[in-house]
Amino acid sequence: MRLHRSNPRFPKEGLEFLRSLKRNNRRPWFQKRKEDYERFVKAPMIEFVMALANDLPDEYVADPAKSVFRIYRDVRFSKNKAPYKTHAAAHFPPRGKGRGLGAGLYFHIAPTEVWIGGGLYMPTPQEALAVRTKIAEHPRAFESIVASPEFRKRFGKLEGEKLKRVPRGFPADHPAAEWLKHKQWIAGAELKPEAALSPKFYETLLAHFNAALPLLRFLNS
Repeated sequence: MRLHRSNPRFPKEGLEFLRSLKRNNRRPWFQKRKEDYERFVKAPMIEFVMALANDLPDEYVADPAKSVFRIYRDVRFSKNKAPYKTHAAAHFPPRGKGRGLGAGLYFHIAPTEVWIGGGLYMPTPQEALAVRTKIAEHPRAFESIVASPEFRKRFGKLEGEKLKRVPRGFPADHPAAEWLKHKQWIAGAELKPEAALSPKFYETLLAHFNAALPLLRFLNS
């Protein structure tokens, strides 16, 4: 793991802005403070992505134009008509997998938490079958990843929604039965929101991403 020399940080004003936005999620309020959003939220997120473009392995895309999520919510099909997201987020998809495919990295900074991790969140049926097949064929390799000391230190355990039973086509008593039940394969850590303000936050972010990489590479292979 390399460490970017600029060591970007998220400012206190950015977290305060997100907390205020959560209380005042209205267009007039936001428009009057859009410059604050650009300066204290969007600009720091771009700095994180630019640093990660230098520090992440080349197999992941880190591009300010693609990685940073827009603050605007798509409310067309939602009962919740609040126009803005109340968190700042960025994702880093695997290169060459196609839009929305493959296991990638992600983090967000919200008024109530910081979340860092990665994995397969919404796999297609074909992806899910491919992952389960590989886990079934290589259970020890998969266990060595999710039971490793670094993985447990950073994430505790593998997360994600699960089926009640082992899916059709796999033996119910398979040694990897619990992992085969997964509909999502996620490594995630939730930190206090103030963690984003620490001078060591970027170092923490990279350490968690680095700990997630063996899982992502298994899933993407």
